[in-house]
Amino acid sequence: MNGADEVRGLPDWRVLVVGGASGMGKTGVGRALARRYDVPVVEVDDIVEALLAVTRPEHLPEVHFWRTHPEAVCQAPESVVERQIAIAEALVPAIEAVVANHVGTDTPVILEGDYVLPGQATPGGPVRAVFLHEDDEARVAANYLRREPEVGPQTHRARVSVLYGRWLVAQARAAGVPVVAPRPWEDLAGRVAEAVGA
Repeated sequence: MNGADEVRGLPDWRVLVVGGASGMGKTGVGRALARRYDVPVVEVDDIVEALLAVTRPEHLPEVHFWRTHPEAVCQAPESVVERQIAIAEALVPAIEAVVANHVGTDTPVILEGDYVLPGQATPGGPVRAVFLHEDDEARVAANYLRREPEVGPQTHRARVSVLYGRWLVAQARAAGVPVVAPRPWEDLAGRVAEAVGA
């Protein structure tokens, strides 16, 4: 990226990955960053839905797992986390294709989701990443309750989220990708931008 990017009004990255477990604030900060940089957001959930629509369980069993085994969401949190990791790893080629497309076509995008991994991010490069993590299960449960009051308390889901988040944090740190605490919400977009050097 160079000075010509500034002239065109583009950020100095092409893909800004916002990762982390469910309930960490990724969607909110992704939208705030999209407004800040005037770029679109691609949600990994949409990539999953597209793959579910054009494949069969025998083609991508991990990606179809929650549909073919809905009862598994009630298993021990550690077992659910193992499944989350398997799904994230199965999605790597699809996410890499989206990232490569945006880098290759020089079209900036924010990519956010639970299943995105830090693998392609490089400090100062065209693909940057930040992972959000809240390690307090009670706060994550409160986030779910605020977002989905009709469901009631979701303590099991919060436990899964924190455990999966810890795994993602370890992956991010091993890759040299910054990890940011979601709170305080008010300055999260600014802290994320600073963390990725944008």
